[in-house]
Amino acid sequence: MTLPPDETASPQRPIQQPTQPPHNPAPPTEPAQARAQAQQRDPLRDALNGVRTQIAKAVVGQDEAVTGMLIALLCQGHVLLEGVPGVAKTLLVRSFARSLSLDNTRIQFTPDLMPSDVTGSLVYDASASNFEFRSGPVFTNILIADEINRTPPKTQSALLEAMEEHQVSVGGRSRPLPEPFLVAATQNPLEYEGTYPLPEAQLDRFLFKLVLGLPERDHEMEILNRHARGFDASHLAEAGLEPVADVTMIRAARDAIAEVYIAPEIITYIVDLARATRQAPSLALGVSPRGATRMLSAARAYAWLSGRGFVTPDDVKALVHMTLSHRVILRPEAQMDGLTVGQVLDSIVATTDVPR
Repeated sequence: MTLPPDETASPQRPIQQPTQPPHNPAPPTEPAQARAQAQQRDPLRDALNGVRTQIAKAVVGQDEAVTGMLIALLCQGHVLLEGVPGVAKTLLVRSFARSLSLDNTRIQFTPDLMPSDVTGSLVYDASASNFEFRSGPVFTNILIADEINRTPPKTQSALLEAMEEHQVSVGGRSRPLPEPFLVAATQNPLEYEGTYPLPEAQLDRFLFKLVLGLPERDHEMEILNRHARGFDASHLAEAGLEPVADVTMIRAARDAIAEVYIAPEIITYIVDLARATRQAPSLALGVSPRGATRMLSAARAYAWLSGRGFVTPDDVKALVHMTLSHRVILRPEAQMDGLTVGQVLDSIVATTDVPR
């Protein structure tokens, strides 16, 4: 998925906007105001969209993953990056953090990793005769959970509270995490040896599942040419990658996204898509209400980054696979028939009424 052209330059849109505002006590910006605002260039949006340009200095291709990570950060969500080893999953996250002036910490998940190795623990201080808390690597802005499916479920679950509530509880006390906070977990495909499937409860905490495939031939040529010219992934500054935004701008962007108008018809469309996954005969598990609400938030961010103050059905469609694919489970008989989650979701989108 890539963002459509920035419609601040060309605000026409084929969808007909509703004449009635949503029945909320304090509704977001209504359609006429949203369209008027969209005709003005927004330096804040331009700066955040500039993250793509910076990351491209280190990572070739993967535009869809960059867009997904940006939306996740703006929606206070998390991302699951899936791909075979060597497709620049960790480099992508490190480049993303640098372009936004955010701290990042990497944890290599292994079978012997303990929950306290992630969250931190209480350590006895003999000089003071008491216990003091020593924070774990989760206390950062962007946590790179590398190969998360190579550690047992007990350690995987150590991230649940951090991902949902942005805090960790140790020794009967809750400690808030820095803001913004995003978990970027990488995993190898499950058919690889030495992997553990993530539990459904944890998968539901990820806003997006982003699949990083092998590069096309031209992209792979560019990767090798860069390395031939001396590119070093451990020195991103030498590659010319510079910060283009900061925490203050991220907070301002979140406030702007909260004002993006979403019509009642679009909300109904999201609900219908979610309910269709629960009724699909090929699926053993459908999308939870949490998944539907997270799609709503992501659609608003996608619209804002695209230069619009209102959400369209196309925004929702563009996010279906990355938002829902990890939240549903195929029935065994559907797998035996050769069906994939992507095919089922495509069928649901094709048969669900689209608002006009």
